[in-house]
Amino acid sequence: MSILLDLRQAVIHKVHNQDEEQLRSMIEGSVDGPEAALPGLGVMFEMMWKDMNPSAQNDLVTSLHDHLKTVTPGKLV
Repeated sequence: MSILLDLRQAVIHKVHNQDEEQLRSMIEGSVDGPEAALPGLGVMFEMMWKDMNPSAQNDLVTSLHDHLKTVTPGKLV
């Protein structure tokens, strides 16, 4: 019998029993890492976003917006 997991469940399954240091290592290894890691970070972001109150969400959006003002997008290939 094969088991099919959607992406969200696969990511949650992978990190479910990790301690804080293991989670930090996973995040730091994914940031600026291979693009294959980006969906996992997206799932983690989604989990955090759902648990944030509207004020924290607004603060995060403001922080992201401010940061985006400081970067120049690279060329698309």
